[in-house]
Amino acid sequence: MLRSLRKHLGGKDADDEVSDRTANGNSTSPLRQFELLKTLGTGTFGRVRLVRQLSSGRYYALKISKKSAIIRLKQVEHVKNEVSLLSRIDHPGVVNLVSHFHDDTKLYLVMEYVEGGELFSHLRSAVRFSNTQSMIYAAEIVLTFGYLHSMNIAYRDLKPENLLLTREGRIKVADFGFAKVVETRTWTLCGTPEYLAPEIIQSKGHGKSVDWWALGILIFECLAGYPPFYDDNPVQIYQKILSGRFDMPRSFNSDAKDIVKQLLTEDRTKRLGCTRGGAASVQEHRWFAPLDWAAVRNMKHEAPFLPRVSGNGDTSNFETYPESVDGDSEPPLSAAERALFDDLDRM
Repeated sequence: MLRSLRKHLGGKDADDEVSDRTANGNSTSPLRQFELLKTLGTGTFGRVRLVRQLSSGRYYALKISKKSAIIRLKQVEHVKNEVSLLSRIDHPGVVNLVSHFHDDTKLYLVMEYVEGGELFSHLRSAVRFSNTQSMIYAAEIVLTFGYLHSMNIAYRDLKPENLLLTREGRIKVADFGFAKVVETRTWTLCGTPEYLAPEIIQSKGHGKSVDWWALGILIFECLAGYPPFYDDNPVQIYQKILSGRFDMPRSFNSDAKDIVKQLLTEDRTKRLGCTRGGAASVQEHRWFAPLDWAAVRNMKHEAPFLPRVSGNGDTSNFETYPESVDGDSEPPLSAAERALFDDLDRM
């Protein structure tokens, strides 16, 4: 299976305070609050770097995006939507935004730093997870989706690469680039091919229902070590998804098979999680019967796996990237281009 890996990292302490003044025209830029450390990931707009706040010694992930690239790819509104959503969200199951600021050429998002790394890396190392480990991770995601959906936010990009493990072994959902407030339906084609719901592929309009489909894909992949629909060719993946045919491994117990089947129901009006009960109906499925949901909600349950973390600022669970590339220094934007980002100051 070939799947592009996009890196999204984070981490925050609820008591932390980071100045969110913009750096425009300010000689005391908020960027000076931080010591820039290792590059944690690179992407279309820039890179994510581990930083240490000089005043507190706390570590964060700083997502640095080049405004010129955002403008060139016509993603200004898309990026502002991400900042707006993250500014509204505060949940233990999410890589929360601590603060944001921008200068003449770049946008900076100060995120929580989650030391345990991507679930994707741990899954590939383990090949597959046990039923219990998969169930606990899925339960944590169900609670996070319940929170997001209560705010009419469809996440739309669930996959192991976008799930980070804390040092305590808890799941945090990262990367809200595709997230959107959806009151009824939206028609945007977005997501990762293996995780796309049929209604996205068919351009029928979609809503929060796509998150429950993606949860079914994730549970299958955690238990099997591979997704139910995969191919090197995205078109072939779409055809397999629309056919609705896939084989359940013999290692799946009957309850696991049933929840995957109910989540991967093509008719979204009958899909688990899409009925009136919403997230609560998913929680009530018998696969989750061994769980104490109150303990999961209060993060008192035993984590199925603890990533190796040597201390604050440990980056051993992340890949290594070049620390500088051509183009990190950007020419200044025109006044009109800078004005496109002015309303970030009000978010």
